[in-house]
Amino acid sequence: MTGPIQPGASLGVLGGGQLGRMFAIAARRLGYRVHVLCPHDDTPAGQVADVEINAPYDDVDALKKFASCVDVVTFEFENVPAIAAETVAQHAPVRPSGSVLYTVQNRLREKEFLVRTGIPCAPFAPVRSLNELDAAITALGTPAVLKTAAWGYDGKGQTLIQREDEGRTAWSLLGAEECVLEAFVDFDHELSVIVARGLDGQMAYYGPIENDHSQHILDVSVYPSNRLQSVADEAREMAAAIVTGLDAVGVICIEFFRARDGRLLVNEIAPRPHNSGHLTVDSCITCQFEQQVRAICGLPLGDTGILRPAAMANLLGDLWEPTTPRWHRALALPNVKLHLYGKHDARPGRKMGHLTALADQPAEARQAAVAARQMLVG
Repeated sequence: MTGPIQPGASLGVLGGGQLGRMFAIAARRLGYRVHVLCPHDDTPAGQVADVEINAPYDDVDALKKFASCVDVVTFEFENVPAIAAETVAQHAPVRPSGSVLYTVQNRLREKEFLVRTGIPCAPFAPVRSLNELDAAITALGTPAVLKTAAWGYDGKGQTLIQREDEGRTAWSLLGAEECVLEAFVDFDHELSVIVARGLDGQMAYYGPIENDHSQHILDVSVYPSNRLQSVADEAREMAAAIVTGLDAVGVICIEFFRARDGRLLVNEIAPRPHNSGHLTVDSCITCQFEQQVRAICGLPLGDTGILRPAAMANLLGDLWEPTTPRWHRALALPNVKLHLYGKHDARPGRKMGHLTALADQPAEARQAAVAARQMLVG
C-alpha cells in the first residue's frame, strides 16, 4: 500500500494494556477498526477493540492470522519477543519497525545507540559477570544503579548500589545474565518529550512534560512546565535526533534527567505513547493516541497545541485499599477528568487509571489533580 491507510481500515495492536485501550478509542473515533493480540482475554485494549485474539506473542500461526487481517501493526508495549515483530512484518507493515523495538527493548543496545548518535546519557558499563561488575564499580564509582539489560520498566529490574561491597548482593538480587551499571545522576527534575514522526519524516512534539516519580513509578505529570522552559528547545532537538536516528514511524517518548549542573541526560526511550502524555487527551488539540494513529497510517500529523494547562495524577491499585475509591468526590470537582483502564484486579503499584485536572496555570492544575486523588480515599 503506497498511499495513506484511510479510515475504515483495520489497525493491529500487539499488547492489551491501557495504552492499547486509549489507542483503540482514538482509532475508532477516526473510523478505523482495531484488532488486538494479547496472551490474556478481556484486556483493557480488548474491551474496546473490534477483535481480541488471545495467544502468546511467540505463537507464529496466531501472529500470521492476526497480521493478515489488518493493514498496519503497532506496539502497545515494547517487551514483545523479536519473533512477533518478524512474523507480523511478513504480512503487514510494522510501525515503529522491529529494528526500533530491538534497539530500545535492551538497555545496553539503547545506550550504545545514544552514544553513536551523540546524545548524552549517564556514564555506563556493560556487566555480564560479577568480575565485570566489580570493574565497573571501580570505574564509575558509587552510588550507581545496576539494571537488567532486558525487560525493565517502572523501576523493575534495577537496584541501587551505595557502596562497593554491595555489588555481589545486587548481582544476586537481579539474577540476570546481562546488566548495565549506570553512574548515579544527581538530578533536580525528570522530564519527557513525546515525538510523533510520520512516514514522510514530519514531526510533532509534546513537551517537555515535568514528571514526578514515587517508588520508581510515575506519580504526577504537568504540562506545560514553567520550570523547564529554559531546556525546552534542547530537549526537543535531542528527541528529534533520536527519533530520526532510529528512523522511527509512530509515537516515541524520550525520558530525560536534568542534572543539577543543568545538563540534559537521556534516561530511557519508549517506542510508544507514554504515561506522561495521558494528559494530552484532555489538554491538547490532538492527543498522543490520535497522533499515533495518524503517524502509522501515513496521515498528516495533528496540531499539538495546548488548550489548557493540565496535570495528570496516576491511580495505583493501592488506592483500592481498604475500600473502592469514592469516585463521586473527584468527579464533583470542576475541570477534573477520570480515566479508568478496565483492569479487574487492583494490586499495589498497578496502574489502574489516572485523573487529569485542567487549570489556568500549571501549578494550579497540579494542585487540583493531587487534591482530587486525595479525595478518593479521604
